[in-house]
Amino acid sequence: MRKRQARPSVARVYSYVLGGRDNYGVDKALGDYFIDDLPGSVGVAIANRESVLRATRVMAAAGIRQVIDMGCGLPAAENVHEALRRIQPGARVVYVDDDPFVVAHGRALLAVDDAIAVVEADIRDPASIEKHAEVARLIDFDQPLGILFGITLSFVNDDEDPAGVVRYWADRIAAGSQVYLTQFRSGTSREAIATERKILEAFGRGRFRTDAEISACFGSLSLDPDGLTACTRWHIDPADTPEPSLWDELIIGGLARKQ
Repeated sequence: MRKRQARPSVARVYSYVLGGRDNYGVDKALGDYFIDDLPGSVGVAIANRESVLRATRVMAAAGIRQVIDMGCGLPAAENVHEALRRIQPGARVVYVDDDPFVVAHGRALLAVDDAIAVVEADIRDPASIEKHAEVARLIDFDQPLGILFGITLSFVNDDEDPAGVVRYWADRIAAGSQVYLTQFRSGTSREAIATERKILEAFGRGRFRTDAEISACFGSLSLDPDGLTACTRWHIDPADTPEPSLWDELIIGGLARKQ
């Protein structure tokens, strides 16, 4: 019998709205609120996931053969190592999450060989991740590295220095490395205000940010000429998608490189 959970988990709610079944009642209740009362928010979750996978493929096409996925969440229909290895067979991936539930499922379903590890750690403590035995075993910081922050910095408070988290890695990665991050974007529409209020109320942390604040997280890294783009349109031919809706504009992503 599953134990009761007092607070929903970001990873479990995210998985639930994407159709996952690994969740508790408190996660389902919050997920149902988004599905029923803020239905456009489900598309936000889908857009984020798909853009992270596209970013993984962009990294692989650039020759990157090792990736750290910060705040990986629960296993999905397609996972980062699968997207990466379709282009770079045998590539190495370290999945990081601070939720023991997520880590247990990840170790069971994602760690399919010795070149994939699932690590329980907090992205707000990057030094502990760098020093982790599995990171030391799999990641060569002298070679180009891909780092993914799929929505996770949205749940790092300002006083926890999200830009400092990215800067820590930017100072350590080799030239040719790439960092992709997505972030909830602040807005004034009813949808933006209602979604932000519910997310922060439910999870008790995080912040939606302006474009300037999100851009600042990249620090000295060189942001791609595309800049920050709605995840629904990031690395998508504009002819293939309609103009972003108010919902689409709530989550944006950008890719930066270490020169």
